[in-house]
Amino acid sequence: MVGLRPVVVLESTGHYHLGIVAVLQKKGYEVITLHPLIPQRPRKSKLRKVKTDAEDAKHLAELFYKEELQAAPLRALEQDELRFLCRQHEMISHTNVQAQLNFQSILDQLFPLYSNIFGQLFSKTALEVLRKYPTPEHVLITSHSEMETIIRTHCNRSMSWASHEADAIICVAKNSLIVDYSPSQVRALLLMISLLMEYQNHLADLEQAIKIKATSIQGFDLLRSIPGIGDKLASSILAEIGDISSFPHAKKRVAFAGIDPSVFSSGKFAATKNRITKRGSSRLRRALYLAVLCGIRGAVRNESIRNFYDKKRLEGKPHRVALIACTNKLLHIIFAMLKKSVYYRPS
Repeated sequence: MVGLRPVVVLESTGHYHLGIVAVLQKKGYEVITLHPLIPQRPRKSKLRKVKTDAEDAKHLAELFYKEELQAAPLRALEQDELRFLCRQHEMISHTNVQAQLNFQSILDQLFPLYSNIFGQLFSKTALEVLRKYPTPEHVLITSHSEMETIIRTHCNRSMSWASHEADAIICVAKNSLIVDYSPSQVRALLLMISLLMEYQNHLADLEQAIKIKATSIQGFDLLRSIPGIGDKLASSILAEIGDISSFPHAKKRVAFAGIDPSVFSSGKFAATKNRITKRGSSRLRRALYLAVLCGIRGAVRNESIRNFYDKKRLEGKPHRVALIACTNKLLHIIFAMLKKSVYYRPS
C-alpha cells in the first residue's frame, strides 16, 4: 500500500547481515531475518535447479506471504557488546593455545628440562626468566645472584623461594644435553614468549571488560545464583542466549541452542536413538554443557541437576545422553528464571 514502509526479509549470513539489520531497524523498518535452512526447503522443491539473486528474492517474498514470519527483535546494545567481547576472548584464547603448543615444541628442542622448574610454565615469571636465559648455555654463563635477582624482580615471592628456583634452573642446565642450536630457534622462542605475554595481557583486559559489562546487564546475578555457574559461564550464557522475550516458551529456546532431539520416523518405523539437532548456537550449547559438568562434578554442586543426572543413569541412559538431558533441563530453569526475574531456588 502507498505510504507504508516495506517489510525487509533477508537470510542470516553469518555476521554480514548484522550491520544492515541494525541500520534498517534504526530507520524504522520492520526486518525479518530467516535461517538459511528455511528458504532452502522451497528452493529444493522446484524441479529445475535455479540459483540466482532474483530467484532467491522471489523465494523470500513467497515465504513472507505464505507463512507467518516474526520480525527480528531490536538488539540490545549492552548484550551485543557483551557478545562481541566474549567472542573476542574465545578467539584469542584459541590462538593462545596454539601459541602455547608451538612454544612447547621449540622449548623441547632448546631447553627441555626447563618445563619442570616452575609450577606454571606460562606464568609471567617463567616466561620472563626464559626470555633472559633461553638455553642451558645462557644459564651456565650467568651467576647465581644475577639469576636470583631476575626471578625476584618478576614475582611476588620471598627471596628464599627465588634462590631455590635459581638453584633448580642451574641444576637442570648442568644436566641438559649441550646441543648445537640455531640462532633462528632462539629467535623463534623469544618471539613466542612475546606473543604469549601479549595474549595474556589481552585476555586479562578482556576478562575485566566482560565482567564490567556483564554486571551492568539484568540477569547476570540471576545466572550466578545457579550452583556451578560462575562469572565466566554466566557472561557466556547471557551473551549468547539473546532476548529471552523473543521466544514464547522454553522449547523454542532449546531449539535455538540446538539441544532438541531430532525426529525420524517413516510408516511404522520410529527411530529410538535420536541425536540432538545441533542447528542452534554452538557457543550457547557449549556454555550450558560446561555449566552442567560444573554443577554435577564441581565443589559447589547443583543438587537438582545432579539428581536428574543420576535418575537418567538409573534409567539406563549413557553418560553423554544424561548430560544432554541435564543441559536441556538447565536451559528450562534459566529460561524461567530470566523470564520471571527470580533467583535460583533449589527444588
